[in-house]
Amino acid sequence: MKAAVIVKAQSPWELREVPTPTPGPGEVLIRVHASGLCHNDLYLSSGVLPLPPLDPLIIGHEPAGEIVEVGAGVSSRRIGDRVGATWVQATCGRCDYCRTGLPLTGQSAMNCRGAVLTGLTAQGGHAEYLVARAEATVLLPDGIGYEAAAPVLCAGYTAWSALRAAQPQPGDRVAVLGIGGLGHLALQFSRACGFETIAVTRTADKHDLAVKLGADVVVGDGAQLRDVGGADVVLVTGTSNAAASEAMQGLRVNGRMVLASIDPVSPFVIDPARGIWARRQRIIGASHDGLHLLSEALDLVASGAVTPMVEVFASERIADAVQRLDRGEVRFRAVVAF
Repeated sequence: MKAAVIVKAQSPWELREVPTPTPGPGEVLIRVHASGLCHNDLYLSSGVLPLPPLDPLIIGHEPAGEIVEVGAGVSSRRIGDRVGATWVQATCGRCDYCRTGLPLTGQSAMNCRGAVLTGLTAQGGHAEYLVARAEATVLLPDGIGYEAAAPVLCAGYTAWSALRAAQPQPGDRVAVLGIGGLGHLALQFSRACGFETIAVTRTADKHDLAVKLGADVVVGDGAQLRDVGGADVVLVTGTSNAAASEAMQGLRVNGRMVLASIDPVSPFVIDPARGIWARRQRIIGASHDGLHLLSEALDLVASGAVTPMVEVFASERIADAVQRLDRGEVRFRAVVAF
């Protein structure tokens, strides 16, 4: 099969022929038709995050495709099913975290040392075929193509989980910080739910596009957010903790800020002068918070209420796609077709 292989950190991705995997008990083999590029893929391939101990090294955790083979004991999935595979496939089931009995979510990935993670501890989705645990797949609804589904499997899943974690109430204002792969979907999710929505971005050429995606107001930073009346919810979808800290200026009394993205370098700092305790504000973490939320996000896309903006690249151009994503030239999600 063809697969995008990383030879070493900071080297171009190479499209190579590698052996096609075989599903074991409880697993399925997916013929990948589309695989989304996530910013975390860049962190891994650049060496900002440690390279996974995989051979060959194939990353990627937004694969959408068709099941072509099922392993022993699989009854919930059938050959021909259109599915997406998620980042977190399983946990060890034995560690202190697993013994709490919490559901399988992104939280599991960060707290169970034996977690099975697509593109990190198990081969990823930037390939023609992928083996995944059957219970870690989700059926794609009718009306959504593979190229639209792929970015929902991480970016959309995260954005929708963040909005749900904030528990916005009728009449709340929702601000989305960072209008990129996650943020352009978070804007649309918020508007689809009927909330007044504010886009926060310093990139001037995104302002008009943010309005088309559903923003009622566009501002440049937390100070401007405060000046237009603030927000009850701030969804942090960009990759800068410094920008998130600054955006707290625009968080209203009793407001909730949801950290839903990764800045692997800088800390998130709460300015003590903000008086977060006196304003009864909350900082909430969100990741992939349950497959029921992923199904909801996919349904919203299938209904037409939310539309991922993608640039599709043939697999032979995956190195070009990675470079364009790294330069910030993709609007807003790069998807590789295999």
